[in-house]
Parts: sequence; C-alpha cells; structure tokens
Amino acid sequence: MNDHEKDLGRAAPEENADALAKEVMKQYDKESNKVEHRGFMGKFVSALAITFSVFQLYTAVFGVLDAQLQRAVHLGFGLALVFLLYPTRKSGGELSLHFEDYILSFLGAAAPAYILIEYKELVLRAGTVTSTDYLVGLIGVLLVIEATRRVVGIPMVAVVLLFLSYAFAGPNMPGVLAHRGLTPEQLVGHLFFTTEGIFGIPLGVSSTFIFLFILFGAYLESTGLGRFFIDLANALAGWAAGGPAKVAVLSSGLMGTVSGSSVANVAGTGSFTIPMMKKLGYDKEFAGAVEAAASTGGQLMPPVMGAAAFLMAEFVGVPYIEIVKAAALPAVLYFTGVWLGVHFEAKRKNLRGLPREELPKAMDILRERGHLAIPLVVIVYLLVSGYTPMRAALVAIVLSIAASFLRASTRMKPIQIIEGLENGAKGVLGVLVACASAGIIIGVVTKTGVGLKLASALLDLAGGVMLPTMFFTMITALLLGMGVPTTANYVITSTIAAPALMQMGVPVLASHMFVFYFGIIADVTPPVALAAYAGSAISGGNPLRTGVNASKLAIAAFIIPYIFVLSPVILMIDATPLALIQATVTALLGMVALSSSMIGYLVDDMKLIERVVLFLGGLMMIYPETLTDLTGFVIIAGSFFLQRRRKSARIQ
Repeated sequence: MNDHEKDLGRAAPEENADALAKEVMKQYDKESNKVEHRGFMGKFVSALAITFSVFQLYTAVFGVLDAQLQRAVHLGFGLALVFLLYPTRKSGGELSLHFEDYILSFLGAAAPAYILIEYKELVLRAGTVTSTDYLVGLIGVLLVIEATRRVVGIPMVAVVLLFLSYAFAGPNMPGVLAHRGLTPEQLVGHLFFTTEGIFGIPLGVSSTFIFLFILFGAYLESTGLGRFFIDLANALAGWAAGGPAKVAVLSSGLMGTVSGSSVANVAGTGSFTIPMMKKLGYDKEFAGAVEAAASTGGQLMPPVMGAAAFLMAEFVGVPYIEIVKAAALPAVLYFTGVWLGVHFEAKRKNLRGLPREELPKAMDILRERGHLAIPLVVIVYLLVSGYTPMRAALVAIVLSIAASFLRASTRMKPIQIIEGLENGAKGVLGVLVACASAGIIIGVVTKTGVGLKLASALLDLAGGVMLPTMFFTMITALLLGMGVPTTANYVITSTIAAPALMQMGVPVLASHMFVFYFGIIADVTPPVALAAYAGSAISGGNPLRTGVNASKLAIAAFIIPYIFVLSPVILMIDATPLALIQATVTALLGMVALSSSMIGYLVDDMKLIERVVLFLGGLMMIYPETLTDLTGFVIIAGSFFLQRRRKSARIQ
C-alpha cells in the first residue's frame, strides 16, 4: 500500500471514500478489476448487458425455458461479457482489449448457442457425442476455465484442474481413489451436454434466483441504501463505547443481507468506518479486523447468504425459507460475538463513542430515507409468506424503483433505471462463472463417484469418531474455501466435505451448514484471508496481524458449527419452543464469555488462566444441555463477581 493510499485511509472524507473503496476492490477482489469501455465499445457492452437483464426478467415473468436452454442462454451472455470486460493482459499498465478477447467473446456466445440450435438433435442422440459435439464442448469447457481465471482467480482454477486431472488419472490412483478413468469424449459429453456438469444445479440457480437477487441489490445500491445503512448505524451506535467499531458491525450486517462478497462489503463500508475507528483510538490491525469479521459475517446473514441460500435449498432438498430459518440464530450469535469483542476492546482501552451532537438523528434518517428499506422488508415478508424467491425478487425489484420516487432526494432518473439493468448483469458475472466452473467439479464427482470416496477417506482418517471427523471436515472446508467466492465455495465444500458428516448420521442441513460456515470463515483465516487483507489495506495495518485479530473476533464461526452438528436445535431442526429459548439464551451468555476471553477483558483485565477458564465456561453455555449450561453459568458468574470485586478493590 503506497503513501497516497495510507493518507486516504487516514482521512477518508466522504468524497474520498468511493475512491478508496475502488482501490481496495481492484487489489483484493478480482471481479472488480475490469476494463471501463468508452465510445462504441462502451455502448455495445452496455447494450449486451441490458439485453441480458431483459432476458432474465422476461423469463422470470413469463416462465423460464427448458433447463438446459435457460442455462445455455445465461452462460452465453455471461461468457461474452466476461471476455469483453476482463482482458487477457494490460497495455502500458492499463487494462485494454486485444484481438484474442474479441475472438473468445464470440466463441463464448457461440458454444452455448450450439445447444440452442442443435437442442432437438442433442436430445435424440443423448449419450452419443459426435466429433462436432466434442469440439464445441471442449471449447466450452476451456472457455469456462479461462473465464474463471479472469474473474474468480487462480485458486478456483487450481481446484477445477485438479478434478479434471483426477477424471483421467483414475486407473493410476491408489486404493479407494482408483476408478476406471474417462476418455476426453466421455468427459466433455458429460460436462457440456448434460445437466450434471457445467449446466447443472449451480448454473440453474444462477440463471433464475441469483440473477434476480443481484439485480435487486444493484437497484438498492443505486438508491443509496448502503449509505443509509451506515448513517442509521451511526445514529444508533456511534455514541456507545467504541462507537465507530459497533457502527461497522451493524452496517456490515445490514449490508450483508444483499451483498454477495465479503471483500466488497469491506471496501464499501470499511472506507467509512475504519478511519473512524482509528480516529477514536483503535489499533490499525484491530480496526481492519472488525470490518473484515463483520463483512465476512454478512455472507452468513439471511436471506441471501452470498447467494448460497438458494443453492443450499436445491442441494438439501428443502424449501428456501427453511434455509433462512435455520441460518437466522447462528447468524445472530455470530454478530453478537463480533459486537461483544468490539465492546470489550473498547472497555479495555476506555474508548468512548462519538459525541451525540456530531451524529445524525435516527428519526431524521428514517424520515428522509427510511422508505429505501421498504423493498427489504417486503421481500422478507413475501418469502416468509410462501412466495417463491423468484417472484419475491421480481416484486422487490419493482418496489426498489418505486420506493425511490417517494422523495425527490432519492428519486431515480430514467437513465439510472437503465444503468441498474447494466450493473445487475455485470454484477452477476462472478457468481455465474463460479457456478459454471463448480459444475465441472460436480460433473467429475458424479461421473467418478469421488465424493463418497473422499468422505470414506476422511472417516478412515478420523477412525469413524465424530469429533475427529468434524475436525478434519473443518480443515478441508477451510482449505477449499481459501480465495474462492461464496457461491463456488459452498458448492465445492458441500460436494467434497459434507458427505463425510452425512455418513456419520448428521442431518443433511446441519452437514451443509457446517461446511458452509468454515468455507466462508476462510476469508478471515490466515494465511489466505482476503477480507482481512482488504481491511488492512484501508487501515494501513499489518495483514497477518489483522487476520489473527479478525479470527479472534469471528470465534463464534469456529465454534457454532460444532454445536449445531452435535445438537441441531439452533438450526430449528426438531426444536420445541422451550428448547429453542433455552438454546438461544444460554448461547448468547456463552458468546459473552467467549468474546471476553478472546479480548482478555470482562469487567477487568484478565490473566491467562482466567481467560482459559472463561473460554471453557462459554463453550459449556453454547452447548444446549442443562448440565453443561448450569456448569458454564456458574463459571461465568464466578468470573464476573471475582473480576468486579478485584476492580473495586483496586479503585478504592
């Protein structure tokens, strides 16, 4: 980070916040590093993106096409745009298109178009791959991999290539991993001409629900909802101890309801909140860590969960609203943990909030811009009422535009409505490409049966014992999640790691939520902690120390998955009202103990032994059993009174 960036991070007045956010996004979010076209090319790309959005809206209103046709059109638009927006290389230090990018863009549209043109013939000769089919399919697979490299990054490409290599190397693999092997024709046919590869469930969800929710998010961003969340959080929490840090937690949690990227969330809200935290007295590393932990938690927050909620509903085979209900309490516990960590750090350092006279008034903000949140409230209501995600998103898109007209200060201009269509199409490209490449992984898994083989290998390594199996599954999910965006992250971890838990008798939903949590928390887990590195770029702190601090703040995400596997009541699986109340209350008390032990402060500074004892007490409270709850409560209460007495004696 250069001196100019550090100066921006220190000052970050509102006029510089957007510039700082863009710099951080380009550095840590590959999806944001695209060329800005002007002239004829700019108009062409805009027209292509708008047409893409219009197609998606048309099929959402009048009915989607046959699965493979809908997904082929979706992929064709996506690949054509990717190669026009993400060039092969730079010229003179600037991103610019080259001849090969135009060729790849044309091929990106043509390969899926082949499925549209030859659809009837392909259905009639299902299972038979002609030489033309093979050539087109091979081009399609290679284009998806290259698009993944440009938009998502090398980590995802490495995983895809590893699985493709395994498909060919089956006869030479040792032991349980061995299989008969596949010919190139068999593999290409399976990956490109069935709905079990590239055109599988992930791309299917991307071509329906996910696109509409990203378009919804684009319109909300156009109305200024992000700034509304930050101002409202400031009004509600800016005055409290460590106020700006609590603002970061609250605003990031609110933004997480519509955001699909932890890095984007860090850049968007962190460019405002991190400089405020530093000004108050927080260390650079802690300030960056707060924003990283809070923004990563946005991916765990219903109803969108980084678009993974829709995929999880398809994979687990339950209604979407069941995923939202299951994710609600763990998300509350996570943000409670981060909030408490911030609070205890503020108390430990005696960091006060901002003067109330410097803060906006909550009622004024709600009066002036509260109407911008109407679409969010309505979409949650519709989802709970039983509307399909697609229908709910359509209504919310219309409402987000209509709501902006309620006040002149937020009213969208006609050009902004058109730009919303363009931004929505461009915003979906990262998810689209990640879903397509994840389909390659799923295709290899279904064709070779490696998913169950890996699960068996994990079980053998753990000796068939539950806790070691959970530990090795956690490590697998953390490794697979490093540097991979939320949607693809979930697809990979649920395909490779979740079956091990299911073989141990863990409920399917709990197994999927377990790997989802650890895949997501890789964003703040060193050494590859993209959200933490983005936070450190804004704060000017050390990236590794920022990652360590973020991991401490995110302690709930490392513990709660173990709890809902051992006792799924907090996922509302077979939960009675009494059991749910007990689990909620005791888990919240447990988070107080865990967060304070991580920071080293409850009502007074703690010694190491006190922190260890309090940590164990917190674990007992989170695990929903009466005996452990009582034991944990005694430990926490004892620690509280001992520390308060010691502090009182010292003050006297």
